[in-house]
Amino acid sequence: MPITLTIPEGILSPAAQAEAFAGLTAALLDVSQLSGNAFMTANVVGSIHTLPAGHVLAAGKPVDAAFVELKLPEVALATAEAKRAFIEKATDVVEKAAGGRIRREHIWSNIVYAPDGAWGIAGKSYANADLGESIARSAAPDNA
Repeated sequence: MPITLTIPEGILSPAAQAEAFAGLTAALLDVSQLSGNAFMTANVVGSIHTLPAGHVLAAGKPVDAAFVELKLPEVALATAEAKRAFIEKATDVVEKAAGGRIRREHIWSNIVYAPDGAWGIAGKSYANADLGESIARSAAPDNA
């Protein structure tokens, strides 16, 4: 479940970038009620994109901002409440990691969905039901 954090260079130190990404991962697992699920935890992946100063824009002008994009299977975070909860938590995480260098109103998030069967892990295509089964197997008492 890739998370992409895009920020301008110099806004977050390497330690703050790691803190932010760990926080975004925890936010997704928490909102999904999958904290501690080995399958899901191992498959929350992503990247941090740092762009040169002046290459992050709002209203057509350079700004110190952050963009959080979360890609999921269609069935994940399916409710409006879950989406709102992730976006709120993600914004809190980035705002805290930025330590005042990014204003809250300059943190944007979006969630995009992969169609059923278009999710790949380790070369295997997963349908939504397959993902659900893998997550459930990982949560089984003998796998804990």
